[in-house]
Amino acid sequence: MRHNKKFNHLSRTAPHRAAMLSNMATSLILHKRITTTLQKAKALRVYVEPLITKAKDDTTASRRVVFSYLQNKYAITELFGAVATKVGNRPGGYTRIIKLGKRASDDADMAFIELVDFDENMAKTAKKSTRTRRSKKSATKAEAPVAETAKEAPVEEAPVEAPAVEVAPENVSSEAPAEEKAAE
Repeated sequence: MRHNKKFNHLSRTAPHRAAMLSNMATSLILHKRITTTLQKAKALRVYVEPLITKAKDDTTASRRVVFSYLQNKYAITELFGAVATKVGNRPGGYTRIIKLGKRASDDADMAFIELVDFDENMAKTAKKSTRTRRSKKSATKAEAPVAETAKEAPVEEAPVEAPAVEVAPENVSSEAPAEEKAAE
């Protein structure tokens, strides 16, 4: 029976799974975003988030614990340097998984996993979405009366000019046959 065994084995033996997750975590830390299958991304999230939490406390003991998982000194330097400073005040949820659809060759669900604080595009949209709807409506209402008064002035003049414009095409159309008759 498999009671209380919740992690995904990913159809691999334990040493193969540990090596694969270690390599993927190293790539994620160094490149900030990787593309993989959805199941591997979910397994990687469970693997790498405790390591990032451990990296917030920059001690020799925590570095040794994280190194026992990653086995890459460049990834450790990056994790305890740039990554730990960016996620220092975040209580958790350091990664984001975004689904990409199905892979053409074998129809596997694809996704990319990224470190949340390192995506500039999402950070820009987050800054834009800090506005509330009320601020947009109040800004629209404040601009609307100015725009309406500016539009009303030409509208009042338009009916006066409209008959003159309508008369001109009739005269032109009546003059055209007269010129044709004169040419004959």
